[in-house]
Amino acid sequence: MSYQALYRVWRPQRFDEIVGQSIITRTLKNALITKQISHAYLFTGPRGTGKTSAAKIFAKAVNCHYLKDGEPCNQCETCKAINEGSLNDVIEIDAASNNGVEEIRDIRDKAKYAPTQADYKVYIIDEVHMLSTGAFNALLKTLEEPPANVIFILATTEPHKIPATIISRTQKFDFKRIKPTDILERMAYILQQKHVDYDDRALKLIAKAAEGGMRDALSILDQAMSYGDNQITYENALLVTGSVTNELLTKYMQQVHQQDTKNALLTVQKILDEGKDASRFVEDLTSYCQDVLLYQQDPQMVEEMELGVIDDEFKQISTEISDSDIYQIINELNDISNSLRYTAHPDVYLEVLTVKITHLDEKKPAATTIQTAAQQAVPAPNVERTIQQLTNQVNQLQEEIDTLKKSTTNAMPKSSASADSAATKPLARTKATVAEHVELAKIYPILGSATRKQLNQFKEVWPDLMNTLTVTQRAVMHVSKPVAASAKGVIVSFDYAFLYQKAQGDTELRDALENNLDRIVGKTPEIVFVPENQWPQIRKDYLANHKDQLASSKKAGQDADPKADESAGSDEPPIVKKAAELFGKEILDIKND
Repeated sequence: MSYQALYRVWRPQRFDEIVGQSIITRTLKNALITKQISHAYLFTGPRGTGKTSAAKIFAKAVNCHYLKDGEPCNQCETCKAINEGSLNDVIEIDAASNNGVEEIRDIRDKAKYAPTQADYKVYIIDEVHMLSTGAFNALLKTLEEPPANVIFILATTEPHKIPATIISRTQKFDFKRIKPTDILERMAYILQQKHVDYDDRALKLIAKAAEGGMRDALSILDQAMSYGDNQITYENALLVTGSVTNELLTKYMQQVHQQDTKNALLTVQKILDEGKDASRFVEDLTSYCQDVLLYQQDPQMVEEMELGVIDDEFKQISTEISDSDIYQIINELNDISNSLRYTAHPDVYLEVLTVKITHLDEKKPAATTIQTAAQQAVPAPNVERTIQQLTNQVNQLQEEIDTLKKSTTNAMPKSSASADSAATKPLARTKATVAEHVELAKIYPILGSATRKQLNQFKEVWPDLMNTLTVTQRAVMHVSKPVAASAKGVIVSFDYAFLYQKAQGDTELRDALENNLDRIVGKTPEIVFVPENQWPQIRKDYLANHKDQLASSKKAGQDADPKADESAGSDEPPIVKKAAELFGKEILDIKND
């Protein structure tokens, strides 16, 4: 027989062989043991985490007459036929290539017929999010009132694309990314069964490069075996994954921290000369910076997460480099990562990146920089002469500034118009950026009913809420704070844009915040994230855009009950009162037009 890939040969055949999904497999086995079988299941999660394998095992188990502890026997005719793919009653469909209405109608019509060989007819629809809107609608009625002895198992990597009407008719199971330790253990078991020699460091590198996918890990392992002639070495794993060694990353970070631009550029050139992928280098460096940040918070967690690959040099750089420098480096890496996708000259971008992050401290105030330069560069006997030269230069610059001011004043009517038009463009771009990246549709309803009392309540419980999170989640949220709140929602701002982006895409973090808030305050408000640098503009735009609405609501309230507001007769505009109600009087700065 021709050679088969490792992930096909070692595909799980029992629930206990599925790696890293113990909660899901236990639930499915208990459902089979107690005969509490649903008519439809939805398996969601990243690629290579066991969704399709679990679906096939469940199809075997529900039709196996020799079930033991919820596991199929894999010995009876039904189990063997399903393993071989020859049982007509278990139908596996790829929704990516069968996503039309006609295909789903055909499934719906054939589902009415009883199974021919097995007890249940099982439809496994993979990548179900690829179905068209009409196909989903055709599937709705069948999922709501399915024929007897028919089970649907839907699998997808993008559950957000599935209509809520479909999700509500299924039992949903979320498959998580597999821990590197579990992937490492499974790969070691497979290599031992195949009697293949391997280097522990190589398996750790592959387990980390797989990014939580067992199938990806076995594919990389297969490639490394082919490259090394059935021998897994650390050097081969580095070549196959395109990764950079921890030693080289540590060396590069030390050069960056010491502002040794020349040697840092040589290190980058060495990395590229060895054939390493520039995008992979940026990913590895970002992961390295993340490990440094987390190591400063919880060293034990990082050692477990990195499978023990932590050396003394890493520990030293973690104690020397500040978290603010790490934040700046990660911001630069994020910008470069986006640019590398569209360039044919990655070496240029990496060299520019290196120069930028080796000069982070140059953003100091000008006076401090001049003073430091004078102290470091000028010998003691020449200090007075240098100070005199600098004083003359400052006087000369001041004269030039005065001259420019006079010329600007004389040309004011012409230049002011152009200045206004020039200023309008950045403002338009700023508003467009806010609208593009921030969920204004969720923020405005919260601001419409926000009160200072609600905000103070969330501020009081915020430290308790942070203590309920994991260390990784706290590392993301420790620079956040609630800035506005109502009975139905709370707006949380982030000091750093890259942490805002990370939190925005982390559904587990959002679920943890909402669940823990429910335990602390007894309700589950909607949580909306905003960057700190955009929050003042959003607040200002809201008050300006809803000025008439605020004024009319205030007037209506006074007409209904003149005594409802003690300050109804005051000269304070309604928008000022609303701003004070939303954000408190202590932060207001009222200026007359």
